[in-house]
Amino acid sequence: MITKLPESQGSVLGVKISGKVTTEMEDDLIKTCDKVIQAHGKIDVLVFLDEHVRWGLKAGIEDLKWAMKHIKDIKKVAVVADSPFYKWYVALDKPFGKMVGIEEKYFKPQDLADAWSWIKE
Repeated sequence: MITKLPESQGSVLGVKISGKVTTEMEDDLIKTCDKVIQAHGKIDVLVFLDEHVRWGLKAGIEDLKWAMKHIKDIKKVAVVADSPFYKWYVALDKPFGKMVGIEEKYFKPQDLADAWSWIKE
C-alpha cells in the first residue's frame, strides 16, 4: 500500500509504503509525482518504507523508468526505514545522485521529524 503523508505540501511529497507494491499502486504514485512536478518544476520526496515492503517486478521496472526519465526533476530524496539494506542502498546510490544534482539521505523511523526537516530545507 502507498499512502500520501499529510505533511506533504508544495514541492514536497511524503509517502509511506508497506506490503507489496503493485503496478496499479506504482502508476498512482507516478501520477501523483507528475502532478507535483507539473505544479512546482522539481520534487522533493520522503519515502517511509516499512519492514515488509517489496516491489513486484513490473512495478519496480516502472519505478526505475520513471526515475530515469525525471532524474533532472528530483532535488532531494529522504529514505526512512529500519533496514540495513536501505541504509546501504542510499549510501551506495548517494554519489551517483550527487552527480546529477540529487541529494539523498537515510533516516531511521525514530528520526522521522529530522527527515521532514531536512527534506523541507
